[in-house]
Amino acid sequence: MASSSNDPLDFINNSAGIQSGSQADLVQLLLYEIIRVKELITYYDSIPNGGGQLGSSILNELVSEAYNSLVNYDTVLMQKYYDLLLNCD
Repeated sequence: MASSSNDPLDFINNSAGIQSGSQADLVQLLLYEIIRVKELITYYDSIPNGGGQLGSSILNELVSEAYNSLVNYDTVLMQKYYDLLLNCD
C-alpha cells in the first residue's frame, strides 16, 4: 500500500514542530498538545516519594478526555481540551 503524501500526523516527525504561521487544524494542534503533556506526565511520575502523583493523575485525566474528544470528533470539546492542555506546565 502506497503511503499518502498528505499524512495528518506528519508534523509529529517534523523536528520544527508546528509553525506559528502554519494552517494546522485543531486535530493536529490537539495531538501535539497531548504528546507534550504526556511528556510532562513522565516528568511528574519521576518525582521522588510520590510528589508528582496528584499532578500526574490530573494530567492523565485531561489527556484521556482529550483523546475521547478526538475519537468522538466533538469540536467543542476538542477546543476546550486544547485550551486546557495548552496551559499545562
